Amino acid sequence: MINPQRLLTTFLDLVRIDSPSGHEAAVAHYCCEALEAAGCAVAIDDTTATTGSDTGNLIAELTGEAAGKLYFSAHMDTVSPGEGIKPLVEAGIIRASGDTILGADDKVGIAAIIEMVRVLRENELSHPTIGILFSVGEEKNLRGANAMDATMFHGEPCFVLDSENQPGEVVVGAPYHNSFIATFRGKAAHAGVCPEKGISAIALAAAAINAMQLGRLDEVTTANIGTIAGGSADNIVADSCVVTGEFRSLHEQRLNEVGEMISAAIESAVTGTAGGVDVIWEKGYPGFLLDESHPVVQLALKAAERIGLPARVAVTGGGSDTNVFSDKGLQAVTLGTGMKEIHGLGECLAVDDLESLTQLIIQIVLDYR
Repeated sequence: MINPQRLLTTFLDLVRIDSPSGHEAAVAHYCCEALEAAGCAVAIDDTTATTGSDTGNLIAELTGEAAGKLYFSAHMDTVSPGEGIKPLVEAGIIRASGDTILGADDKVGIAAIIEMVRVLRENELSHPTIGILFSVGEEKNLRGANAMDATMFHGEPCFVLDSENQPGEVVVGAPYHNSFIATFRGKAAHAGVCPEKGISAIALAAAAINAMQLGRLDEVTTANIGTIAGGSADNIVADSCVVTGEFRSLHEQRLNEVGEMISAAIESAVTGTAGGVDVIWEKGYPGFLLDESHPVVQLALKAAERIGLPARVAVTGGGSDTNVFSDKGLQAVTLGTGMKEIHGLGECLAVDDLESLTQLIIQIVLDYR
């Protein structure tokens, strides 16, 4: 039912539109025109003051004759370097021909959803009402999804097209995510004349980091120090040092335990010294975890089986808009898209995967009862 050439053209059009986080207006305009032409009612929400983007999230709806409502979602922003993308198709693989990402993350999801709507209308297929959520700022800690008005959600199924997994694979779990900024306070002194009069904030930070458990803590829990910056000159004992880090877990209780471990390491580093530390704790996004037997998961798996895709579930260590939508009351899962090496210059997408993903979401719509 899909039009493969039109689908590919839509994807190539989308990746040629610059849309780094905060500058999604041009791609939002393209999507508005395409969805309105396919019969959708389209609106842009008023969230720019919250997200810092030059446009709001795109919220669209295709009214259906069948009962119920399904949401499909993708994000409009890309990471850097993502401007001036020149896509190239060779031997069935799409990649960027220059020194940029491809932008398959997440324009593969947008292209598939647009083609799905077109197919439903052109073939006059009976379907439930389709809600479409194209977010801004996903790559910036899920800003767009966090800013969306949750009052429009009433527990409907939601399929977020945003994963490196293969089409047919359903991501049923992703971690809770928190981060911190620790500013260690020492005392400046001349490092060559009177270092004993100083307190090295860098040494305090190092002691704290040394006391932390980092890396993969268990199968579904990780912790990392991301940046460390301090001092002003080699001959001055550093009076300030800022350390940032994050920690994730599929289980909220475990996340809290790791946070307590990091906090204890930080406090122990300054205890008994004349130094100090100020810590800012930031909640990033909530986690989610659905059982394989959940109706939404089964809907996606059975649709995949019906069209001959490998149907299986997976969990991921990365966050997506699915985390936020789950917290806002939707029954949300993430669908594998087939995009590879995202956020890097080697990012690519197989044309077959683009087509398979689109066929999958059409089948999900047709199977929904």
